[in-house]
Amino acid sequence: MATLILFTTSGCHLCEQAQRLIQKVWGRSASEIEITDDARLLDDYGTRIPVLRRTDTGIEIAWPFDATDILELLKRDGADQ
Repeated sequence: MATLILFTTSGCHLCEQAQRLIQKVWGRSASEIEITDDARLLDDYGTRIPVLRRTDTGIEIAWPFDATDILELLKRDGADQ
């Protein structure tokens, strides 16, 4: 089964909204990574958060995403990267 990571930062209302949506669609919360703890992550994701990554394939979707996008991410096997 896929594992999901949500790249986020403290006080990000969009990140909180994304996590609620993930919980609703997937039935559990995604693990969170705080981007401000790592300069490279901050540089990569600072203007795109929240970003949801499937850990086994590395496929990412950036906000705004919806329930359909999350379901598609969970179905993708990485062959179409």
